[in-house]
Amino acid sequence: MSVVAHDTPRQMPRKAALAAFLGSALEYYDFFIYGSAAALVFGTIFFPQGDPAVATIGALATFGVGYVARPLGGIVLGHFGDKLGRKKILLITLVIMGTASLAIGFLPTFGQIGYWAPALLVLCRLAQGFSAGGEAAGASSLTLEHSPEGRRGFFTSFTMTGYAAGMVLATLVFIPVASLPAEALYSWGWRVPFWFSIVVLVVAYWVRSKLDETPVFADAKEADEVSKVPALRVLRTQPLDLLRVAFCALFAVTQTVFTVFGLAYATSEHVGIDRTTMLWVQTVAIGGSIVAIPLLARLSDRVGRRPVWVTGAVGCLGTVFLYFWAISTANIALVFVGAILHMTLFYSMLNGLWPSFFTEMFAAPVRYTGFAIGTQVGFLVAGFAPAIGYAIQGTGADGWVPVAVMTSICLALCGAAGFSARETAFTRLGELGRTRAERAAAVPVR
Repeated sequence: MSVVAHDTPRQMPRKAALAAFLGSALEYYDFFIYGSAAALVFGTIFFPQGDPAVATIGALATFGVGYVARPLGGIVLGHFGDKLGRKKILLITLVIMGTASLAIGFLPTFGQIGYWAPALLVLCRLAQGFSAGGEAAGASSLTLEHSPEGRRGFFTSFTMTGYAAGMVLATLVFIPVASLPAEALYSWGWRVPFWFSIVVLVVAYWVRSKLDETPVFADAKEADEVSKVPALRVLRTQPLDLLRVAFCALFAVTQTVFTVFGLAYATSEHVGIDRTTMLWVQTVAIGGSIVAIPLLARLSDRVGRRPVWVTGAVGCLGTVFLYFWAISTANIALVFVGAILHMTLFYSMLNGLWPSFFTEMFAAPVRYTGFAIGTQVGFLVAGFAPAIGYAIQGTGADGWVPVAVMTSICLALCGAAGFSARETAFTRLGELGRTRAERAAAVPVR
């Protein structure tokens, strides 16, 4: 009598890490070219030119609009990610993000169609935000559930190594564009980086399509443990973890203030640093994190998530003042030092950990949804941080101080929230999200 074996999904940690890497590279490539264009170009070509400061704030606000759509994307995509599987939804997020970015590259400007231009820009930005609301949660859940015990932090960190690679690629594409004469830059040059996103989309889609669904989700589906309404379930069973992740997610303010506000501030007439120079500063600092992120995530596998998280928050809190002070002096050597300490070292402690740290807080049936919903409040603040920073900055050499104070408050809250979390680095995958009583009694999470 022959026995037919079930086609059980395999653990594929390396392929899952590559799939997460490429998807995040696309997401952050698209987000960073948008941020760079918003800081340097969009205020001129998508808004009326009465007051340059108002136009710049408007352009930076469209960057923040993408974060408005992220909570909706988190709820919708998280819901289906926990019901239908991680892989299927991650393919959808890629298509939405890539299509929206490509569309931006073909948009007419304010001079061509008036106020329809910023309206269409906002529409594309909303689509990007909707996709991003489910991308990080799905990529992190998928990679975590494919990872071997004791190395979850390392493998899951490649989600954010993709962030660094995407930002470096975006900057390298944008540097020659930013160096173009004004007429070429404002007519066709800014469009090229958006068109190029199709290449990243095709490669990332092909890799993800070859990946198996996670064994954890397959087991939950076979055991009929898939939740009908994951959002309601996670609100009922893990409300404090949702709140904790919401505060932890304020760490993202550091990224948008560094990359978007920092670029706008440094290249403004008050400081006058060349825009190509600042793009190189960001390239070096973020490029270094490609190495730093997996190393620091591996460290968290050994010593725990909480010590590395809190160290990163405290370090960023101090070095954000160093970085903006260095910019205010226009001393390029100091700017590089401040950027490397702030972004390459301390921010990598946060950025390398949140894919595993946040994901590990939730039980498998609500993991995608819990992560996706929990992060969106902090990310919403991060999205509007550049526009808020531009609006609250002072005058003179110390004009950056209010922005640094705003960022440091967010970092203090995120560090405290991380310190209050359970240590999950040494908890087995099947026990994540359970209460102590449930773990002791070995009660399945329903």
